[in-house]
Amino acid sequence: MGTYRRKTPEELLLSIYELHRGRMKIYIGPVSGSGKTYQMLREGQALKAQGIDVVICAVSTNQSPETKDQLGDLERIPSIHWFQKDIEKKDLDVEAIVARNPEVVLTDGLAHQNREGAERSGRLDDIKYLLSNGISVITTVNVYELEGAADLARKWTGIEVEHSLPAEVLALADDIVLIDVTPEKILQRLSEGHLGKRQQRSLFNKGNLSKLRELALRMVAEDVNDSLEKHREEQGLQGASGIAEKVLVSAQYYWNGSIHIRRGQQIAKRLNGDLSVVSFWKQGLTLSKEAATFKRSLWKLTEKIDASMEEITFRSKREIPRLLVKYAIEHNITRIVMGHSKQTAWQELWKGSIANSLLKQIRGVDVFFVADRADREGERVLPTRQSRNERKADAYHRLSSQEVKDKIDAIRGGTFKVYIGAAPGVGKTYKMLREGNDLLKRGIDVVIGLLETHGRKETLEQIGDLEILPRLRMEYRGTVLEEMDTAAIIKRNPEVVLVDELAHTNMPGSKHKKRYMDVMELLDAGISVISTVNVQHLESLNDAVEQITGVRVRETFPDSILQRANEVELIDVSPKTLQERMKDGKIYAMAKVDQALGAFFKIGNLIALRELALREIADDVDERLEAWERVGSLRGPWRRQEVIYVCITLGDHAERLIRRGFRIAYRLKACWYVTYVQELKQNGPVYDKRINDLKELTERLGGTFKMIPNVLPARVASLLLERSQALQSTQIIIGQSQRSWLRKSLRGDVTKQILRSARNVDVLVVADLIREEA
Repeated sequence: MGTYRRKTPEELLLSIYELHRGRMKIYIGPVSGSGKTYQMLREGQALKAQGIDVVICAVSTNQSPETKDQLGDLERIPSIHWFQKDIEKKDLDVEAIVARNPEVVLTDGLAHQNREGAERSGRLDDIKYLLSNGISVITTVNVYELEGAADLARKWTGIEVEHSLPAEVLALADDIVLIDVTPEKILQRLSEGHLGKRQQRSLFNKGNLSKLRELALRMVAEDVNDSLEKHREEQGLQGASGIAEKVLVSAQYYWNGSIHIRRGQQIAKRLNGDLSVVSFWKQGLTLSKEAATFKRSLWKLTEKIDASMEEITFRSKREIPRLLVKYAIEHNITRIVMGHSKQTAWQELWKGSIANSLLKQIRGVDVFFVADRADREGERVLPTRQSRNERKADAYHRLSSQEVKDKIDAIRGGTFKVYIGAAPGVGKTYKMLREGNDLLKRGIDVVIGLLETHGRKETLEQIGDLEILPRLRMEYRGTVLEEMDTAAIIKRNPEVVLVDELAHTNMPGSKHKKRYMDVMELLDAGISVISTVNVQHLESLNDAVEQITGVRVRETFPDSILQRANEVELIDVSPKTLQERMKDGKIYAMAKVDQALGAFFKIGNLIALRELALREIADDVDERLEAWERVGSLRGPWRRQEVIYVCITLGDHAERLIRRGFRIAYRLKACWYVTYVQELKQNGPVYDKRINDLKELTERLGGTFKMIPNVLPARVASLLLERSQALQSTQIIIGQSQRSWLRKSLRGDVTKQILRSARNVDVLVVADLIREEA
């Protein structure tokens, strides 16, 4: 939305200054050797080809052949060399650069500290000076060289950083791009001697590299989230964006307040979300001695766990839900954590229920009710860890015949790598082809099984010497269509095959319905596969993508396929760069550009999808890390065996509940079940198809589906609870009630009945999906 407010003199001066100031772009990576310098030099070459005046100064290739090749004919301004403890250092010759006055300077090492006696203390100050002189700068930095991240890196990996940059340096940059790289690739580069001399070789193990990679992903995601919130504010949008998790605990000055805060902390940690706490107190009421003690305890706890806390006063208890909803909207909360009500049905009717009233008013925010287990088993917020003896016993476990077969199949199977991006056009196919050519140069038999260039010149140029296998031609309704010829690839039997667009739906009559199924067949045949996909095609993110873009993605693939991959690597591009590529016709044909920029490729959508991709890959890294190191996960262990129980109807939100159940179960390493209770008269072909679709989705995501047929409406809640108890579920997931007040009065409110009868179980009430126009 535009604004007609006249700019202040200060804003005018700032706008004029920005016209003359140079631009700064930062390539950030998890560790030295991740490819930041390579990408920086490639961009320099691309800018030069466009007629931009580019020079380099103080650039280190670390003797990497690929990086040295990118130097090409770029003009070099000599750096100032000096030594510190026999280690050669390079300072920028700022005066020489200013005298030369190029449009762009490429330089490594944003965290570099200059020699003693230099006019400016470090490279950041040198760059600021160049920017003020109208010279743009592209530079590089490792995540552990940033303040805040440096402390975490030291804690997790033991790495010591001599000089760190203030975290706000990222806010100074006009563009930030993450260079994501898998630990496997870093270790391969290390073994080939392409990382130069490293002072901290102990850093280069799979666990440490994974932790630094996750740290980089999450740090850039936070920066992207800041830009997303700023964009939403400018557009006048309220509430959470649907990407970053913000958990709010409603805790009272009572003995169980600390339990609710600890549970909220646990949830926020697993979701990598921010945590805040509110407590409500009646206006003018003096705290009792007991309440004052609990208040001091809760405020001390929130400070200890680095959460914020606020006290909100109310005049009447019936105000609390409205105040809680208002706070959630103003602070972009995604999940409220609170305790179950202890009131009876009559007390709720007479005095009012905070929980029921909250669920009537809240939209777009999940509500998590913490189980009250004190009466049954005593409360244990963080159940005990698995003992070391239990873990050691695994080594002596005799494998069953099926386990032996599974391990042999895994050994025989091919290696699977996936390049994933936030949107079309980020460069996934380009990167896949480059890796294919690199492997070919090493003597590995690589072929192209299926390639979609969409007419992009840069992508076509990367085919190089790669062999392209013919596609399978099939006739469908009078038209000849082409698909990947899986049988021909298996017959050709290459070591590696490149396959584009993993989520593609094959034409009717194909052996497999989806391309990822063809890929699984290739892997089972011992052929390694490198493939590409966009994050919006991931099945469990389908609802989040629709909320962001307003578009329901029809082609999806199950999350288990991504989990099957040996390596998953993110290709990161800033939204502005992506839009520029779109305008230049490098993504879609020019005839489709305006339509795309006004729909899926709106800047707000691209920012949100980028954040979604960063956080999803960070979670993937953490899951793999947790598999390698039982106590190595950055989010911490959940420490309790969970059973997730999803209750659905046949309404529009059923798929969303199923996907949410899967994501929660996957993060908690839990079994999960979906139950649908069929009311009387809900029969017929339409109903049967709907039930089969929901069952297929559940099973595709790895859950267990059960339908309980022909039930009286009044019995639905009790049967759901009976099955929950039989499964010994620890968390029930339900949706907000979609019934009208008349149907609720006649047939009962299932959500309300479950909340009242399952107080010894965690209950998550999933919010309705809110779509926005931006």
